Formats: sequence, structure tokens, C-alpha cells
Amino acid sequence: MTQPQPPHPTPVPGSLADPSQKVHGEIRVNLFARTDVGQIREHNEDNFLVADLTRRTRGLLEGNRSATVGKHGSLFAVCDGMGGAAAGEIASQLAVDILYEHLLEGLADNGRWVSRDELARRLVRAIEAAGLRIYQEAKLDRTRRGMGTTVTAAALVDDHLFFAQVGDSRGYVMRKGNLVQLTRDQSLVNQLIEAGQLTEEEAETFEHNNIILQALGTADTVQVDLTYCELRRGDVLLLCSDGLSGMVRFDEIRDVLQRTTEPIEACKQLTERANQAGGHDNITVILVQFDGEGLKPIDADAEPLQYRKYALPEEVTDNTEPHRRFVPDMPSALPGVSPSLGPGSSAPQGLGTTIVHSGAQASPVPPFIPAARMSSRPPPVYEEERIEIPGTHVPAWVVVALVVGVMGALWAAAVLLLR
Repeated sequence: MTQPQPPHPTPVPGSLADPSQKVHGEIRVNLFARTDVGQIREHNEDNFLVADLTRRTRGLLEGNRSATVGKHGSLFAVCDGMGGAAAGEIASQLAVDILYEHLLEGLADNGRWVSRDELARRLVRAIEAAGLRIYQEAKLDRTRRGMGTTVTAAALVDDHLFFAQVGDSRGYVMRKGNLVQLTRDQSLVNQLIEAGQLTEEEAETFEHNNIILQALGTADTVQVDLTYCELRRGDVLLLCSDGLSGMVRFDEIRDVLQRTTEPIEACKQLTERANQAGGHDNITVILVQFDGEGLKPIDADAEPLQYRKYALPEEVTDNTEPHRRFVPDMPSALPGVSPSLGPGSSAPQGLGTTIVHSGAQASPVPPFIPAARMSSRPPPVYEEERIEIPGTHVPAWVVVALVVGVMGALWAAAVLLLR
């Protein structure tokens, strides 16, 4: 088990978002993916997604397995479902379907290349939408209660590869034989390792190593961990579920990738090794090789691969939007709350930044409102409208007469019954 490097300083918002930017030269991908039920499970709850967003195609078609990246980019994702009774399979299938559909929505065939910020934001929103949909489906169908799924997605535009993470599936990049994990496990065991309460050797036999802190479908909101790396010519992407990373040691995974040049053969060898180690879980692997003149060659001055947060710039909101919520003035900082928490921030993973995956739903922490969104004007004063309560408009003496009459009738009835 290996852990990623500490967070790298985030790029300046907007500096990577030129809508007119275009790759100078082609970027080619050569890929394959494989999923296996393993040796213990009765059915496969994993799912994967391989998609060319420009040609609007998905799956392991020959055209997708060896292709040139177009102006809308490429998308890869691994989802590890949970919930039993086929509910986990439904959750992971919903996740890859919604992810693909949301990334395609709104793409215009106008010749413009999708910007980095645009693709990264759409990726985060798609995962959030998938989480909400799975949560709603689980509430509607009692047989699907408790279903959920992890998701580790990678989206490519020009030379930037974005990772969006919920759960403990993993994303790696290998460069010149050096394999680096670029996602961070949202799991209890990883939290304990980062807190110094558990070593990596102890983690391999830790009895609660299957507890994750976050998954799509277990709550109506999720915190998507958005990271990125700048690709170089010859880089290799590996996405996998914990059926591989939890069964095969890091050194073995790296050795297979170093010795095997064909993605189809590497996927086969990795799944076989996971099965030979016990195959306790479903195993899913996506392997993508990147090449072409659109990528810079590897040089000594290039920054090393490491876990790097990507900060999305604030969106400009429409002040004329109906039913918008008024935001009152607030101090520029709240005691004990970091203004950088949230998707794309540089805050370290911790129990305070994730939702604990448990039976009881914890009360959500009110989100911090960025200072840039605050207003310095006094709050508007709204005139209260008078509310008229409808009445009968019956004179008071008539009401009194009716009450006296009813009481008299009851007294007379009582006298007759007592004789």
C-alpha cells in the first residue's frame, strides 16, 4: 500500500482556462480495460467507463482503444458498487451512465476546444449529480437501501489530466518506470496512516480496512476531491478498484506495468494476479498509454508526479435568477473553519472534510461562504404584508344566543332522563 505525496500548491484560478487554447500536435491514446468478478463474490458490482467525448462514443470499441484525443477530451472512470442483492451493481451502473451523459450535455460542435476549467467543473458536477440520483433511487426502493458506489474518474483535455475522487478506488500515473498514486483514499485506514496512528505495514492486516468515509448514494451531497497532473509523452494511466490495489502489492503492480507494453496484456496480468492472491473482491482495471506531439517530452526540469489539488475559479452567479437565496453579510473568516475547504481546495483529507459512511446520517456542516461572494451593503428591509384571517362575520349576540340555547337543551334532556 502506498500513499500519495502531500498536496502541491494549487494553480492560479483562470490561468489554465483559456477557451481558445488548442493542442499543438496530436495526443494519441492506446488503452484497454477489464473487469472480473474475482474468486469469492457471486456477481460483479464494479463498472468502468471509457469514452471519447468528441466522437460521443463509449466502450472498448476499436476506435476508442486506439484514438486521437479530440477537442472535447476523453473520459475514464472506475466505480466499485456496494449494497448487496445486486444493488451495488445498479449503483455503479447508474454512476457511469450519469457521468457519461452529463459530460456530453451542452457540448457544442462549434470547433472550440473545451477549456480546462470547463471540463474540470463539468466532471465535478457530473459526479455530484450521480451521487444525488443514486441516493434518491435508494430512498424510493426499499430493496436498494444502502446501495452506493465509489468513483475514480480521469478526464483529459490537451496535456492536463484531471482526477475526481469519491471513495477508495485509485488513480496512478507511471512515468519512466516510476509509478505514483495521484488520488487519495477516502478511507478510515488512510486517515489513520496520515494521522500517524497506523503504519502501512499494520494497515495491511487492519481489521477495519474496508470502511470508507464517503461514497456516492449514501448521502445527498458529496465532497469531490479534484486533482490533476500535466502529462508527458509516454505516461501511462492506471485506474483500478480496491479489488486490485487491496490484493496486489504496489511493487508487483509497478513491475507488471514496467514489463508489459500492451494495455490488453497488462490488464490481463493484473487481474490474474489479484485472483491468485485470493480474489476477495471484484477487480476492475483501466490502462491508458499517452503519446503524440501534443505532449511535451519528459525532461529533467519537469515537476515530479505528485498529488496536486486543482482549484476551480468562482462562478459568476446570475442575480436575476428566480427564488435565489439572499446571503447576509458575514465575517471574512469563521473561527476554526478554513475558507479553502471543499472541492478543489488544498485542505488535507480528514474526518472534518468528509461524510462518515455510517448508518446514522450526521447533520451537515453549513458550508462556508467565500468572502468574494459577500455583500458589503446592509440587508434589504422587506415590508411585511398584512394577512387577513377569514371569519364568519356573525354578530356576537347571535353566537351567545346559540350557546345559551344549546346549554338549555342539554339541561332539559338531563332532567327528563333522571325522572
